[in-house]
This record gives sequence, structure tokens and C-alpha cells, in this order.
Amino acid sequence: MRLTDDDIFAMAPFARTLGVRFPAIDTAEVRAELDLAPPLSTMGGGLHGGAIMSLCDLAAAVLVGLNLPDGSDWTTVESHTHFLSPVLDRTANAVAQPLKLGRTVLSVEVTVTDAAGVLCARTSQLLITRRRTPESSRED
Repeated sequence: MRLTDDDIFAMAPFARTLGVRFPAIDTAEVRAELDLAPPLSTMGGGLHGGAIMSLCDLAAAVLVGLNLPDGSDWTTVESHTHFLSPVLDRTANAVAQPLKLGRTVLSVEVTVTDAAGVLCARTSQLLITRRRTPESSRED
């Protein structure tokens, strides 16, 4: 399955709201980009940590979604981010890669570099999955 940015925006509208782009999407690796813009900055002019964490979460979600059978739901149960250097120039580049893709527990690591290739953040996520059933799909 070949996903486009528009496919992802349809499933996760927050990605469009944030301005995330997905230049490479594969079951082994998802690359996502987010430009530094004044609405996403923090004191000192760097990319806000929440924007970086959102970028990581979106990249990890796309990776997991590509690796699960159709009809599966998943959720992040833990996300831990180490901020190592501020993103002060043009673009944050995220690379999501699987560490373990089990039947119910999944682990993904996302690294974020700036436009110069400096490591700015590393996020580890633990996710769980389940098969969607008619009961779990119902809205309460």
C-alpha cells in the first residue's frame, strides 16, 4: 500500500494542522518533516517540545499502522522523549523505526535531527494493539 500525505491527513487531520510532511513511508521506516514556524516556536525561537513530540507520535503512528493487519486499532501507552539539542533552523526531520512489532505490544524509536543533521531528540514509544470488533467500533 502506497500512502500519500493526503491519505495520512484524512486519517490524522492533526498532521495537516501541524504542517507535517511525509517524504518517505515504508513498513521499515517512516520519515516525517516539520518546518520551524513562529506559531510552533518557544522562548528562544526554537521548535516547541510539544511540536517535536507530536511529530514523533505521528511518524510512529504511521509506521505502526503500516505494520498491522487490516482491522486493527492501536494506542500509545507510553512515550518518552529525550530533548538533546534545540531545533533552531528550518526543519525538524524525524525517522521512525520499529524496535519490536509483536502481536499486541509494539515498540518504536523516533530520532529527530535538524536541517544540519544534529541529533535534537529521541523518542521511544510503547504501543498496544487489538483487533477491531463490532463492539469496539461502536461509539458510546
